[in-house]
Amino acid sequence: MKSVQEQLAVIKRGAEEILVEKELIEKLESGRPLKVKAGFDPTAPDLHLGHTVLINKLKQFQDLGHEVMFLIGDFTAMIGDPTGKSATRPPLTKDEVLKNAETYKEQVFKILDPAKTKVMFNSEWMGQLTAADMIQLAGTTTVARMLERNDFGDRYASNTPIAIHEFLYPLVQGYDSVAMEADIELGGTDQKFNLLMGRTLQGHYGKPQQCTLTMPILEGLDGVQKMSKSLGNYIGIKDEPNDMFGKVMSVSDELMWRYYELLSFESLETIAEYKAAVKDGENPRNIKVKLALELIERFHSAEAAQNALKDFETKFSKNAIPDEMPEYSFAEEMPLANLLKEAGLVGSTSDGHRMTKQGAVKINGEKVDDSRQLMPAGTTAVYQVGKRKFARVTIGA
Repeated sequence: MKSVQEQLAVIKRGAEEILVEKELIEKLESGRPLKVKAGFDPTAPDLHLGHTVLINKLKQFQDLGHEVMFLIGDFTAMIGDPTGKSATRPPLTKDEVLKNAETYKEQVFKILDPAKTKVMFNSEWMGQLTAADMIQLAGTTTVARMLERNDFGDRYASNTPIAIHEFLYPLVQGYDSVAMEADIELGGTDQKFNLLMGRTLQGHYGKPQQCTLTMPILEGLDGVQKMSKSLGNYIGIKDEPNDMFGKVMSVSDELMWRYYELLSFESLETIAEYKAAVKDGENPRNIKVKLALELIERFHSAEAAQNALKDFETKFSKNAIPDEMPEYSFAEEMPLANLLKEAGLVGSTSDGHRMTKQGAVKINGEKVDDSRQLMPAGTTAVYQVGKRKFARVTIGA
């Protein structure tokens, strides 16, 4: 096992906040493998790279010799966590939860070592609690404390209904830490309230209190909003290799470094060398290729990664997409023909319709034939008309 300071450097990479760092150091100094918890509600069957920010951190804990407890919140998913939402989130049925949970396990083991991962379901202990037990759990905190959670407080202030069962969610997540005897719990920055609830409940039940580590929310391909399937700005774990390669290559040079920090397993020293090379004149595209290859190899295979590179190079040489081009940002989604006009690629929407019909319009190197299709919010893409007109366009939410 590495020294405490070496471990701390790995743990803090990309992390937003550790509470309490002094206590974490004390736990590391004990020399025993720590129980590291992260919970996932199987609310959707497919994961994207935004989800893997947390899973990558779990992998780093595994490599440091600690015990990873991957918790599938089958019980909590049937409550529905409203984090970040302005209204009650519909709970899932048991069948939906179990189906999604199976695909979760299949996908996370592309990153985590199955032999070093303890997969747990919180229905194992929550399902055993009686009504009296749940009332006792509810009695450990107050309504005022719950309203300190931003989304609850905002909804209360705006007279938006809050269902009683929603207050149970952070309590159940906190009780998971009691049952699992977690030493440290990981979560996104939007989970801070829930993570600290686990720490509070462990103290209430006379258990050693966990430390919490929050990871940032990964920006999507637009570089602005969080990566989300609903916004269309995501890279899915199950995306085809060629699609994954193209999406990685479409991110801005600035966002590339953010992806390296949170998604790559390259050392910080290697990433620093990449940055120095770019500063000395290396084309950022070459560095982006390395990231695309690493990600595709992780989720598919080395062969698939090389084939995706060949496919991209073939398309790139044919399309001759330049490094520099005008960049535009529009607030709302719009039809393709309108976007081409607003980006200065055609003189009018009629020209946009005509050029698309003639097969002269491409998006990220792919020919399109529907000039009326809506270009969705939350996306960034390279639009091309003819052989020489290019523009990179970001559409906000």
